[in-house]
Amino acid sequence: MKTLLVLRHAKSSWSNNQLADHDRPLKARGRRDAPRIGQLVSDNDLVPDLIISSSARRAVDTALLFAQASGYEFEIETTRDFYHASPETYLEYISLLSDEIDRVMVVGHNPGMEELVEEFADSWVRMPTAALAEIRLEIEKWNDLDENTEGTLVNLWIPRELA
Repeated sequence: MKTLLVLRHAKSSWSNNQLADHDRPLKARGRRDAPRIGQLVSDNDLVPDLIISSSARRAVDTALLFAQASGYEFEIETTRDFYHASPETYLEYISLLSDEIDRVMVVGHNPGMEELVEEFADSWVRMPTAALAEIRLEIEKWNDLDENTEGTLVNLWIPRELA
């Protein structure tokens, strides 16, 4: 059994319209929400073995703040492939992971995050900024992961719904 954590980047700023979309930073709310989700993951003993993030600044910053708060102690892998990626891109990338990794977290953007969760939730799930989905996958090896993989949406956490 493998676990996939799907984290949409935290709230980003549109205040500087000179910046390219890829370079937009987090807003204050995003800098607050990402660590809250990291602490939640730590409290629920769900710290990932690997974090893979879109290379966009808002996604990387989300991953870093999450990692600090969760106790994640490894390097965060970044890839431009996850910048506005489709579910197929995520699945292809993840299917190449080492089987020593049991729990992986991907950090990216909508609509890809919602579509990726929908692959396993059997229905559309709203993923606002900094939302985290926990998906249990019925596989033993990552290279068995594809669009036909059986999975279960175990939890969905949305920052504004947390106490």
